[in-house]
Amino acid sequence: MTDHKARMQRLKASVDRRIAAAKEEKGLLIVYTGAGKGKTTAALGMALRCLGHGMKVAVVQFIKGAIDTAEERSLKSFGEQVAFLRMGEGYTWETQDRERDTSRARRAWTTACDFLTDPAYAMVILDELSIAVHHEYLSLEEILDVLEKRPPMQHVVVTGRGAKQLLIEQADLVSEMKMIKHPFRKGIKAQKGVEF
Repeated sequence: MTDHKARMQRLKASVDRRIAAAKEEKGLLIVYTGAGKGKTTAALGMALRCLGHGMKVAVVQFIKGAIDTAEERSLKSFGEQVAFLRMGEGYTWETQDRERDTSRARRAWTTACDFLTDPAYAMVILDELSIAVHHEYLSLEEILDVLEKRPPMQHVVVTGRGAKQLLIEQADLVSEMKMIKHPFRKGIKAQKGVEF
């Protein structure tokens, strides 16, 4: 037997044991954070996966709002299977109005809470919620309390840079996007189909 085959057999046995041991089924809290690109993209990919299974999805965008995106148009083509709400006014460095940004974030959170109590929604995506918490527009403690009380099979995806440690600890899955290179740093503008 080759070394490669023996390694793959050991790996398969290890994976098979973990699959057999996994018995619990529950709604997951998923966090995508970090300075790299792809947090919202990853979350919306999960939304597409849910939609492919015939599940209902809600997307609440806490910061984005001014820019119409192709993802929104595509997901809305699923009709009543998707609720997609852009509730921010744009990036915080553009608005520069803390009171208004806080008010918009509170309004988005109130709307999100409606989805987070409705078991009909299999997944709720809280896009850039971590940024709203980072800027102290919203209380992390209040958010964690609501997330803890959501329907047991509901998945929640939180995106945004700078996810707080308490959120990371409560999450079931956390991925950090790390920027290694980005075309904007070379003076290349945002590209259709990549950034929007």
